[in-house]
Amino acid sequence: MVHKREGQRLDAWLARVAESGLPELQSFAAGVEKDKDAVKAGLTWPINNGMVEGHVTKLKLIKRQMYGKAGFALLRQRVLHAL
Repeated sequence: MVHKREGQRLDAWLARVAESGLPELQSFAAGVEKDKDAVKAGLTWPINNGMVEGHVTKLKLIKRQMYGKAGFALLRQRVLHAL
């Protein structure tokens, strides 16, 4: 379902999990059910926010490396040079 982007199979999968009798899987499915529209969109749409998350991770890494060492001006310069 995930690799082939088959979000239309989500409802059938959730029904099978509800009948499975596996409490851990049922707990996971309950969380999926709470935000089913977003999960289905993530399993169906070809777009994602991976590139944005990568930039955020890089920025956080630079910020952690500089913790307590300098002010915003140096952080800005390091971020601009990292791009």
